[in-house]
Amino acid sequence: MRARAISAAAAALVLALASACGGGGDDPAPARSSAADGLAWTDCGQGFQCGTVRVPLDYAKPDGDTIGIAMIKLPATDPSRRVGSLFTNPGGPGGSGIEFVRQAGRIFSSDLRRSFDIIGFDPRGVGESSPVRCLTGPELDTYFGTDSSPDDRAEVDAFAAQSKKFAAACGAKAARLLPHVGTRDAARDMDLMRAAVGDAKLTYYGASYGTYLGATYAEEFPAKVRALVLDGALDPKVSPADVLVEQAKGFETAFRAFAEDCVRQAGCPLGTSADEAVAKLSSFFASVDREPLTNSRDSRRVTESWATMGVATALYNKDFWPNLRQALDQAINRRDGTLLLTLADTMVERKPGGQYSNENDANMAVNCIDKPNPPTLGAYQKYVDRAARQSPRFGPFVVWGGLACVYWPTKPTEPPHAIKAAGAPPILVIGTTRDPATPYPWAQSLAAQLDKGVLLTLNGDGHTAYLQGDSCITAATDRYLTTAEPPRDGTRCN
Repeated sequence: MRARAISAAAAALVLALASACGGGGDDPAPARSSAADGLAWTDCGQGFQCGTVRVPLDYAKPDGDTIGIAMIKLPATDPSRRVGSLFTNPGGPGGSGIEFVRQAGRIFSSDLRRSFDIIGFDPRGVGESSPVRCLTGPELDTYFGTDSSPDDRAEVDAFAAQSKKFAAACGAKAARLLPHVGTRDAARDMDLMRAAVGDAKLTYYGASYGTYLGATYAEEFPAKVRALVLDGALDPKVSPADVLVEQAKGFETAFRAFAEDCVRQAGCPLGTSADEAVAKLSSFFASVDREPLTNSRDSRRVTESWATMGVATALYNKDFWPNLRQALDQAINRRDGTLLLTLADTMVERKPGGQYSNENDANMAVNCIDKPNPPTLGAYQKYVDRAARQSPRFGPFVVWGGLACVYWPTKPTEPPHAIKAAGAPPILVIGTTRDPATPYPWAQSLAAQLDKGVLLTLNGDGHTAYLQGDSCITAATDRYLTTAEPPRDGTRCN
């Protein structure tokens, strides 16, 4: 998928600024009670411990085949003050929770590090937990480089062909897993992991897509919630295609904020006013559509799709705005797209040798199975057209990215719906006012849906709030996680 409906890219960017574990394979094994079996942790380097919990492949057949869910733990620094385990999910869907904790576990505050074992896991279908694999590295290069802002029927058909190929490859290579990689199954896995580590109730921090996973857990197991932080919230009532339309609008808002900052800097490559900067980005994308940029890293042509992805990636975190200024200067003034491509590769987890993590395959697999999508290309086109009107620079790029779900071999059965989680204790929802990937109104909506939702707001930029280091957000979140006492509903941090 191009720009993810709910992306782990923000987590990747935070990790890059801040700076393997074995796990379950996909071989079937006789089912047993994971919680009863317990969890054996083993040292896996640099102070981390790793282990695997086996869970049912199909929860409708609890005595059938199992798969392994790979986990990692960063133990609490003060066992005498230990409260329990803090489970985490960095988003995606498809982001590796193991890599997140390896790279970001020590970023959590000293108070949380003293009080909690920081737990990461690769959800089913991701990383070390029976990963979904569909396209090869070269095939993904072609897919991501194909024009996802098509201007005519031939270009629409070309991108539709790539989307069909993606769906068919997943159906051929991962047919056993595809019906069982949805968020509700991942939430059930998380409850088995909670029991396996010995916690009576779940304490959890979820970012981006991780908010949907956390909210689904609360809906499924409200009595087993201790404290959930849902940062950069997804609105569970919104359909997948509408999610993409709204996200595209979020990128427009985020780029405008970047433009207003850029034009105040000496040598901004976009001009001297925000309006001029926005217009210049449009003309730049059009020029790249006509003639792709050069690239000194490898043989790929930096097409409009790669260039747009590079810009979008940098909008996830304000700390990357200087990199975006430099990348745009290089691209606009020298027709060199190397830095934009480097940013884009961060989004899709492409390694220098051309290999990809399985995050892209898992992202599509989970998104396509979670909720119904438009049934035909024609029906899907209507969402693209709406996005193009409301977000001229990012709309088609973002929304066409979900087209593979129209052709997906496994169909979802659960429609979008509000999540109330009646019976759960207060749940903290964090929203950032100019979040490009999960627009702020989604946080407002989720907090209102939850029976005891509490909204905490960061008036700022970037995707998700907690790991940005704002002292107000950190203090309120840490207090809640440690004591289970939330801040006042509607608290705002500037």
